[in-house]
Amino acid sequence: MRSAFSRSRFSILGLFLLVNLVTFALLRVALLAKQWADIDTPFYQIIFAFVLGAIHDLAYYSYFLIPFTLYLLAIPNRWYQSKLHKWFVFSGFLINLYALFFVVVSEWTFWDEFGVRFNFIAVDYLIYTHEVVQNIIESYPLGLLLFSILVVTIGCFWLVKNTLAVTFYANETFSRRAKIAGVLFLFPVISYFAIGRTTYQFSANTYLNEIAANGAYQFFSAFRNNELDYRHFYRLGDDTQLSQKIKTELDATNDGLYDIKREIKGNGAEKRLNIILITVESLSADYLSKFGSTQNITPFMDSWFKEGALFTNFYATGTRTIRGLEALTLSIPPTAGQSIVKRPDNEKLFNLGHVLQQRGYDTAFLYGGRGYFDNMNAFYAGNGYRIVDQTEFTVEEITFKNAWGVSDDIIFNRTVKEADLDFAQNKPFFFQIMTTTNHRPYSYPEGKIDIPSGQGREGAVKYTDYAIQEFIKTAKTKPWFDNTIFVMVADHCAGSARKTELPVDKYHIPLFIYAPKHVPAVENTTLSSQIDVAPTVLGLLNLNYESQFYGQDIFKMSPEKGRALVSNYQKLGLFKNNKLVYLSPQQKVDMVDDPLGKHQDLKPETQPDLVNDVMSYYQSADYVWTHRLSRYP
Repeated sequence: MRSAFSRSRFSILGLFLLVNLVTFALLRVALLAKQWADIDTPFYQIIFAFVLGAIHDLAYYSYFLIPFTLYLLAIPNRWYQSKLHKWFVFSGFLINLYALFFVVVSEWTFWDEFGVRFNFIAVDYLIYTHEVVQNIIESYPLGLLLFSILVVTIGCFWLVKNTLAVTFYANETFSRRAKIAGVLFLFPVISYFAIGRTTYQFSANTYLNEIAANGAYQFFSAFRNNELDYRHFYRLGDDTQLSQKIKTELDATNDGLYDIKREIKGNGAEKRLNIILITVESLSADYLSKFGSTQNITPFMDSWFKEGALFTNFYATGTRTIRGLEALTLSIPPTAGQSIVKRPDNEKLFNLGHVLQQRGYDTAFLYGGRGYFDNMNAFYAGNGYRIVDQTEFTVEEITFKNAWGVSDDIIFNRTVKEADLDFAQNKPFFFQIMTTTNHRPYSYPEGKIDIPSGQGREGAVKYTDYAIQEFIKTAKTKPWFDNTIFVMVADHCAGSARKTELPVDKYHIPLFIYAPKHVPAVENTTLSSQIDVAPTVLGLLNLNYESQFYGQDIFKMSPEKGRALVSNYQKLGLFKNNKLVYLSPQQKVDMVDDPLGKHQDLKPETQPDLVNDVMSYYQSADYVWTHRLSRYP
């Protein structure tokens, strides 16, 4: 044994590679067991997922070993074989083992939350350490987890310690070390050209694809590719034809390429009504009895929805809060990569608040957390909104908070105060609220509902329902109530992971508009999405304005023109006529028939009009963004 491992100091890297491969393989087994009910593929594909996974593990490790290879190349034999260096290597090996097992546990918890490996969300979370770390502390037994990782680390180190020790007998010339290092440096070069960002996506089952990936490798890939160059990665159509198509869809008649500006005419005299837009964190439609829930966790909303306009065929554009806020505020299709909310140079974009600011409205973004998270404060401030977030609250106001912010009742109480102030000054207001309670760790004040705090999402949903009930009850006592339109919508569903690429059912959310004096009780079944909220709300005010919105007034939209845009950060989809067509990097186009039912794949060439539809939305949105067409002076 000694002679085999003492031939080269680089055996240390081989030993650690072996530990990596075994650890990542065990993680795949655990993830496969967790999602076994969703794995409906032949057994050979499962085997292939593990083989492909091992290749991704090797690719990740080839990058990881670069600094260690350089170190082993450079250090002289005399230093390498010293007792001090031996303890240095032991310590480094132990630390790296702990880091490896920590990453595995982190991947498991990330999968538990999102159903995928590390992606751009994990990259974002690095920036917001306070919220993320505090959320972990409040959601998991962190001390026990860290101690358990330490125990496993020590146990593993004890098993390999003797094997590691014999590598110190190696006595290699620099030229021999250089040859070995040269070979090792070839592996990251090969990985760079051979392993792409989507190489792991070999199956129609997305869970199996994710099992084949390497989380650490995906993390660094996402770090590198947080914003995608649309014209480089996606299939392109003829700009002139697509421009005419999207302008016809939106009734725009300007001559400029992708110039969708058009005049919107109101029906009758303009109404100077207040607007309170409540965006509820992770409120999936299936939490509500109207959409089939039997849990009775939204008793107020279940009855409230009978008193206004409920849109039952309504969908989120994405899977994250900032994607929902982007659509609700800007009324544009989701762009490839990162949301515009987080991009640089995102100020003075044509938006819902801007239209109302021109008419003297006080426009404010109210958030129960710290608005620097996900760049929300900077985005809204840069687009003319006044900011009210947790940092603006007094000590007396903050009677409860967790990692993500104050409980929803507190943000609603502050909204009432802001409305009272504007009413006293005879100033109309538009308040855009973002709630936080329905987010892990799902904690809230005790004694208000019959589910103890921190027990799970069902309790958080029920507490949000309670908080909205108290808010509406208080609002009804206010002189501004009769002239206020309340809009309630979700930012996204509670979870979007499924075995298909874009599971349309996991984008289904409620939209409800309530104003007893102005909006009759009705159910609207027209297929629509978050980009339609802004023009629909402005339509209720009978406003005449020049629009640059991609969305349309749902009340005026004919059912046959209904469509919904759904996406994740790479897949850009259009749901229309019970078919889903979506664009992917590498110029791919895919189509699914009956995505809410049998879910049968179609060849895109059988539906050329639908393919042109999806390209007209997303290619034009990219052009509008890159050419700064949606800016206001």
